[in-house]
Amino acid sequence: MERKNVGTKREFGWTKEGRTVSLYVLQNKNGTAAEITDLGASLVRLWVRDKEGKRTDVVLGYDTPEGYKKGTCFFGAIVGRNANRIAGAQFELNKMAYTLADNDNGNNLHSGTDFYNTRIWETEEYTDSYVRFKLHSPDGDQGFPGNADIYVTYRLDERDTLDIRYEASADKDSLFNLTNHSYFNLDGHDSGSVLGHTLQLEADCFTPGNAYAIPTGEILSAEGTPMDFRNGAKIGARIEEEYEPLHFGNGYDHNWVLKNQGKFEKAAELRGEKSGIVMETYTDRPGIQIYTANYVENEKGKNGAVYGKRSAVCLETQCWPDAVHHENFPSPVCRAGEKYDTHTAFRFSTDKDS
Repeated sequence: MERKNVGTKREFGWTKEGRTVSLYVLQNKNGTAAEITDLGASLVRLWVRDKEGKRTDVVLGYDTPEGYKKGTCFFGAIVGRNANRIAGAQFELNKMAYTLADNDNGNNLHSGTDFYNTRIWETEEYTDSYVRFKLHSPDGDQGFPGNADIYVTYRLDERDTLDIRYEASADKDSLFNLTNHSYFNLDGHDSGSVLGHTLQLEADCFTPGNAYAIPTGEILSAEGTPMDFRNGAKIGARIEEEYEPLHFGNGYDHNWVLKNQGKFEKAAELRGEKSGIVMETYTDRPGIQIYTANYVENEKGKNGAVYGKRSAVCLETQCWPDAVHHENFPSPVCRAGEKYDTHTAFRFSTDKDS
């Protein structure tokens, strides 16, 4: 296939090892633009217009590659091979035991300490509307079996939709559960709290966890609880209620069970309180992890911004946490030679468009 390298590419900076880090800019005729770096295939900036027509950057991030190397919040990151948590930092597959990095209270979080978002991905091709990255992950990388090739494609269309497609395969049975870990604040990345944002979820149930966010295996109804966002509610309306799952998560940091049954359908809608920006999330994944930046404190970000607790919300579409240990959860196992192929899209509009 002939490569189409005809888009906007610029230098983002360098790593300490002297490697050049690039930034790719996707843009459409409406002024919507996404800036993505090959360091972690991470989304650095996402410009959309608010109800007054002002271009607003709606994702948290850093100004330099060093920020992404040092940061622990996974701003804009592609997370894999397995996003979220695996209990006991181990799993068994085909009667073989695999040990992972213990980096979260005896458990494995986002696949360990050698994270995908700290690696420079190969750029396969790019234009003004899409960029495609590749990462080779060797057998045993992060403790997972199989030589794997992983591809992530960001695509921006004229309907102000940013689509992220994930493709992967391995030569051994392995786990794949990739996601994007962008932190959204639709009033602007530097505007403070998102407690006034309105969130609506296409989910009747969620998977509760223990004090370390490891699922119990239960699937609980959200009805009548602070976890019920079916009809839309402000994020801050019930986040401080005396409710055990909220206490364990220090706020919202939970997986909701989507009703899409594997089809690419609308999963969520988020509305900015001041900007009037509306973001619809579409996915074919079975779950969505909502995280309200509960552990972000005094994080120095873009343009002198300092991000704090509840300054953004993540909508991480994925398989359910610790699914490898629960037979009643959708399986994250991808058999040797099979193709893992999934995508999630974020579509932007404003209240003015409604």
